[in-house]
Amino acid sequence: MPVAPARPITLTASERKRLKTMAYGHKTEHRLRQRAQVVLHAARGRPNARIARETGLHLDTVRTWRGRFAEHRLPALSDRKRSGRPASFTPLQTAQVKALACQLPAESGTPLSRWSAPELAREVGA
Repeated sequence: MPVAPARPITLTASERKRLKTMAYGHKTEHRLRQRAQVVLHAARGRPNARIARETGLHLDTVRTWRGRFAEHRLPALSDRKRSGRPASFTPLQTAQVKALACQLPAESGTPLSRWSAPELAREVGA
């Protein structure tokens, strides 16, 4: 099965500067640093296999970040929003439980020295 050719990457001066800051900055998250390095290597015309070898990443990972950058530029290097599980409690309920947890159990008439998670749940009625 033939492999699609690597997407060519051409950078503007501002993109190159931003990517170098990300790739070599000491305060950059590791994953963002790796993604920036992939794009910088790709902009030099290097093939995906060589980038994978030099960065220690999997070939599929290199393809992913190179392709995302080619389509959506710098914003594509950040993580995508994940759906996750919907919240079980409203913000008001969360605040009420936190307020209760900050009180001593004796203040609410409960004969305990401290709250445990099951006791808090029982007190709130969850």
